[in-house]
Amino acid sequence: MRRRVEAYLDQGHGNCYLKDSRIATIVQDALLFHDQTKYRLAAWSVMPNHVHLLCTPCEEHHLAEIMHSLKSYTASQANKLLDHKGRFWQKEYFDRYARNARHYANVVSYIENNPVKAWLCENPEDWPFSSASFRKQ
Repeated sequence: MRRRVEAYLDQGHGNCYLKDSRIATIVQDALLFHDQTKYRLAAWSVMPNHVHLLCTPCEEHHLAEIMHSLKSYTASQANKLLDHKGRFWQKEYFDRYARNARHYANVVSYIENNPVKAWLCENPEDWPFSSASFRKQ
């Protein structure tokens, strides 16, 4: 099921509000803002209709709280730009644990290669809203 959902998203279905570089920038900046305070950010990719994120929550912070904070803030800012009201993100999110160092590295690779797989760019570092591009800079 997860693979089918990812394939659907990679084909660009649904609202693609994150195609707007202003909104993608809001999301990326929000991800970077709490790095090292609420979580340790390892990888991300802001896609046209979804976001991939790999982070490790810091002590005293839980993933549900982190996701609520990110979604609430970015939804508010995006809705202002779009002159929209109401829901911006889906309620749920998909999470999983990285079982070991190899799995962790595979997840980073998956996230950073997602824009390439979706035909948005040729190389991971070419996608401006990703950890691969951020490291290149």
